Amino acid sequence: MRKFMKVALWTLAAVLVPMAAAAETGGAGDSTWGYALGAGLAIGLAGLGCGIGQGLTAGNTTAGIARNPGAAGSMFTNFILGMVLIESIAIYGLVIGLLLQGKIH
Repeated sequence: MRKFMKVALWTLAAVLVPMAAAAETGGAGDSTWGYALGAGLAIGLAGLGCGIGQGLTAGNTTAGIARNPGAAGSMFTNFILGMVLIESIAIYGLVIGLLLQGKIH
C-alpha cells in the first residue's frame, strides 16, 4: 500500500507541475499538452489492460486444457473469441489516441 501511495503521489506531481507552469505564463503557452497527455494515457492504459487480460485468458485456458485435454477444441474456440474481444479494447485505445493526436497542431 505504501508503494502504491508513493507512485500515486509522483504521478499526481507529474500531472500538476505542467499545469502550474502553464498558469504562471497566464495560459498563453501551448495549450495542447493535455491532448498529448490524453493520447499517451489512452494507448498506454489500453495496452496495459489488454496485456493483463490476455495473460489471464491464456493462462487459464492453458490450465483448463491441461486438466481436461478432451475439451481442448471448445476451449480453444472460446480462447480465440476472448482474445479478439480483448484486442478490440487496444484498438479502441489506439483510435482515441490518434483522434487526440489530430487535435495537436
